[in-house]
Amino acid sequence: MEKKKVLFISQEVSPFLPKSEVCLTARNLAQGIQEGGKEIRVFMPRFGVINERRHQLHEVIRLSGMNLIIDDTDHPLIIKVASISAARMQVYFIDNDEYFRRKSTVVDDKDKDHKDNDERSMFFCRGVLETVKKLGWQPDVIHCSGWMTALMPMYLKNIYKDDPHFASTKVVYNMFNEGFNNNWDARFSEKLKFDGFNDDVVKTLAEPSFENIIRSAAQHADGLCVGSEELSPELQAIYDEATCEKIEYVAEENQVKEISEFLDKVIDSEVLI
Repeated sequence: MEKKKVLFISQEVSPFLPKSEVCLTARNLAQGIQEGGKEIRVFMPRFGVINERRHQLHEVIRLSGMNLIIDDTDHPLIIKVASISAARMQVYFIDNDEYFRRKSTVVDDKDKDHKDNDERSMFFCRGVLETVKKLGWQPDVIHCSGWMTALMPMYLKNIYKDDPHFASTKVVYNMFNEGFNNNWDARFSEKLKFDGFNDDVVKTLAEPSFENIIRSAAQHADGLCVGSEELSPELQAIYDEATCEKIEYVAEENQVKEISEFLDKVIDSEVLI
């Protein structure tokens, strides 16, 4: 029987960034679900604070070289890879000098959100999908962690909905309280329209707040997980309103087993029209 394929994309993955709720969950789920018999791939942004020498990152020339157009500007896509030997797991990194070279992650040295985080999220999600196509690897489900991955359900269900490579791919969004303080660029909806999204899709994001970004993810996802032990009231309301498959927070000792079973349920469920 062919192994089910799970694509994990995360804003952070341990040990490449300091430990956080998102970072540890992404690492533990990916490793545990691989050890449980599923085939996985893992992607994260190549933030400039990641020590390439220490973690032995190297560019994958055969996957690099394409350009992605964001807001009518070409941005080269660079793919790097590193191994987590203790987990027998590889991690792919989405890189671009303009978006990810700075020595920070999502905020600057004054703890202010980077003004181009909206474009960085767009570039990351599209970069993952284009790279997976180039790999020739067709995921059964995409598991997303961290708000920088929250656009993935919208991309998969709209821009890539007619792409045969992703014809049967489902998407699950893992909800965490960790968000951002300031709304994304006021032109965000225009950037989405330039990317091919229609008015009906982007109207939820006319005000690109953290809650609205997560609301859009929930509306387009095939499944929702809860990554934080207790969601904020705003996120809990979004979770409660969602009509897709859902699973409440699972304690760490049971996470791998129960999330793996949940992914099976989502993979085998009928596609929502």
